[in-house]
Amino acid sequence: QVQLIETGGGLVQAGGSLRLSCAASGRTFAAMGWFRQAPGKEREFVAAIKWASGSTYYTDSVKGRFTISRGGAKNTVYLQMNNLKPEDTAVYFCAAKSILISTQSLLNLNYDYWGQGTQVTVSS
Repeated sequence: QVQLIETGGGLVQAGGSLRLSCAASGRTFAAMGWFRQAPGKEREFVAAIKWASGSTYYTDSVKGRFTISRGGAKNTVYLQMNNLKPEDTAVYFCAAKSILISTQSLLNLNYDYWGQGTQVTVSS
Protein backbone atom coordinates (compact mmCIF):
# COMPACT_ATOMS: atom_id res chain seq x y z
CA GLN A 1 0.00 0.00 0.00
CA VAL A 2 1.36 3.38 -0.99
CA GLN A 3 1.66 6.03 1.68
CA LEU A 4 2.96 9.59 1.45
CA ILE A 5 3.84 11.15 4.80
CA GLU A 6 4.51 14.91 4.98
CA THR A 7 6.37 16.54 7.84
CA GLY A 8 7.88 19.93 8.55
CA GLY A 9 4.97 22.33 8.58
CA GLY A 10 4.51 24.94 11.26
CA LEU A 11 4.20 28.60 12.16
CA VAL A 12 6.84 31.05 10.98
CA GLN A 13 7.17 34.80 10.68
CA ALA A 14 7.26 36.50 7.30
CA GLY A 15 10.75 36.27 5.84
CA GLY A 16 11.45 33.00 7.62
CA SER A 17 12.08 29.52 6.27
CA LEU A 18 10.61 26.05 6.56
CA ARG A 19 11.55 22.72 5.02
CA LEU A 20 8.85 20.22 4.19
CA SER A 21 9.63 16.54 3.72
CA CYS A 22 7.60 13.81 2.05
CA ALA A 23 8.47 10.16 2.51
CA ALA A 24 6.80 7.75 0.12
CA SER A 25 6.56 4.05 0.77
CA GLY A 26 5.43 1.15 -1.32
CA ARG A 27 6.92 1.84 -4.74
CA THR A 28 8.90 4.20 -6.90
CA PHE A 29 7.38 7.04 -8.93
CA ALA A 30 7.97 8.90 -12.17
CA ALA A 31 7.46 12.30 -10.55
CA MET A 32 6.52 13.92 -7.27
CA GLY A 33 5.05 17.29 -6.54
CA TRP A 34 3.88 19.74 -3.93
CA PHE A 35 0.51 21.45 -3.97
CA ARG A 36 -1.14 23.82 -1.50
CA GLN A 37 -4.64 24.82 -0.55
CA ALA A 38 -5.51 27.98 1.34
CA PRO A 39 -8.86 28.40 3.12
CA GLY A 40 -11.65 29.02 0.64
CA LYS A 41 -9.39 28.48 -2.35
CA GLU A 42 -8.75 25.65 -4.77
CA ARG A 43 -5.75 23.39 -4.44
CA GLU A 44 -2.90 24.75 -6.57
CA PHE A 45 0.39 23.53 -7.98
CA VAL A 46 3.56 24.68 -6.20
CA ALA A 47 6.48 22.59 -7.47
CA ALA A 48 7.33 19.24 -9.05
CA ILE A 49 10.34 17.10 -9.84
CA LYS A 50 10.86 14.38 -12.41
CA TRP A 51 12.50 11.50 -10.58
CA ALA A 52 14.81 10.17 -13.31
CA SER A 53 16.20 13.47 -14.58
CA GLY A 54 15.82 15.65 -11.52
CA SER A 55 14.21 18.37 -13.62
CA THR A 56 12.21 20.80 -11.50
CA TYR A 57 9.21 23.03 -12.13
CA TYR A 58 7.66 25.85 -10.08
CA THR A 59 4.68 28.09 -10.08
CA ASP A 60 5.68 31.69 -10.72
CA SER A 61 4.81 32.96 -7.24
CA VAL A 62 7.44 30.76 -5.56
CA LYS A 63 10.27 30.89 -8.10
CA GLY A 64 13.48 32.04 -6.44
CA ARG A 65 12.11 31.34 -2.96
CA PHE A 66 11.19 27.62 -2.94
CA THR A 67 13.35 24.67 -3.96
CA ILE A 68 12.12 21.13 -4.56
CA SER A 69 14.65 18.33 -4.30
CA ARG A 70 14.85 14.59 -3.93
CA GLY A 71 16.72 13.09 -1.03
CA GLY A 72 19.24 10.33 -0.68
CA ALA A 73 16.61 8.03 0.70
CA LYS A 74 14.42 6.47 -1.95
CA ASN A 75 11.23 8.28 -2.67
CA THR A 76 11.86 11.23 -0.38
CA VAL A 77 11.16 14.70 -1.68
CA TYR A 78 11.74 18.03 0.03
CA LEU A 79 10.42 21.54 -0.35
CA GLN A 80 12.75 24.20 1.03
CA MET A 81 10.75 27.39 1.49
CA ASN A 82 12.64 30.65 2.06
CA ASN A 83 11.51 34.24 2.40
CA LEU A 84 8.03 33.06 3.28
CA LYS A 85 5.13 35.46 2.87
CA PRO A 86 1.70 35.52 4.55
CA GLU A 87 0.16 34.53 1.21
CA ASP A 88 2.08 31.24 1.38
CA THR A 89 -0.16 30.21 4.28
CA ALA A 90 -1.92 26.98 3.30
CA VAL A 91 -2.09 23.26 3.80
CA TYR A 92 0.71 21.76 1.73
CA PHE A 93 0.23 18.36 0.09
CA CYS A 94 2.75 15.96 -1.36
CA ALA A 95 1.69 13.99 -4.43
CA ALA A 96 3.16 11.27 -6.64
CA LYS A 97 2.70 10.13 -10.22
CA SER A 98 3.22 6.54 -11.29
CA ILE A 99 3.55 7.36 -14.99
CA LEU A 100 4.54 10.67 -16.53
CA ILE A 101 2.71 11.39 -19.79
CA SER A 102 3.96 14.93 -20.29
CA THR A 103 5.68 17.76 -18.46
CA GLN A 104 2.43 19.72 -18.59
CA SER A 105 0.71 16.97 -16.61
CA LEU A 106 2.90 17.80 -13.63
CA LEU A 107 0.98 21.03 -13.15
CA ASN A 108 -2.52 19.61 -12.72
CA LEU A 109 -4.13 17.66 -9.90
CA ASN A 110 -4.11 14.33 -11.72
CA TYR A 111 -1.62 12.59 -9.43
CA ASP A 112 -2.06 8.98 -8.36
CA TYR A 113 -1.25 9.34 -4.68
CA TRP A 114 -1.60 12.13 -2.12
CA GLY A 115 -0.39 12.76 1.40
CA GLN A 116 -2.58 13.97 4.24
CA GLY A 117 -1.21 17.52 4.16
CA THR A 118 0.77 19.66 6.55
CA GLN A 119 -0.18 23.17 7.70
CA VAL A 120 2.13 26.09 6.94
CA THR A 121 1.21 29.39 8.58
CA VAL A 122 3.17 32.58 7.89
CA SER A 123 2.49 35.51 10.20
CA SER A 124 3.02 39.11 9.15
